[in-house]
Amino acid sequence: MKVLATSTPDHVESLWAQASELNEIPCEIIRKPERGLVMVRGRAGSAGEQFNLGEMTVTRCAVRLPDGETGVSYIAGRNLEHALIAAKADALLQSESHHQQAYDAIVAPLKQHNEKNEADRAAKVAATRVNFFTMVRTREDKK
Repeated sequence: MKVLATSTPDHVESLWAQASELNEIPCEIIRKPERGLVMVRGRAGSAGEQFNLGEMTVTRCAVRLPDGETGVSYIAGRNLEHALIAAKADALLQSESHHQQAYDAIVAPLKQHNEKNEADRAAKVAATRVNFFTMVRTREDKK
């Protein structure tokens, strides 16, 4: 779900469109895609007191396959189609008969793309990294 939630909506939608066999599987929409706000919490110094950082827009959706598998998604942002596809993919990934097909068609390409983007970002960060070394000299006082 992390891969689906953190991928760009355009990439998710294009892969879903290419997976025509998965598109044809019927599903019941339990909760249609809807937008809302969630409170984002922070912690001072990663160990201090919690505080409310602010609100963030989230889109959620829930679907059920004919076999009974239920898929749920929460996506940052306002893209309704992205949330619907992620919920359908979640349900398909829980299905024994569709798991591998959904993983190969949707999750694996997204994961590979996200890992490549992360490696590119890490390379850019490493190229501009400055290492600071502190040298401390000690001197023994001779008596």
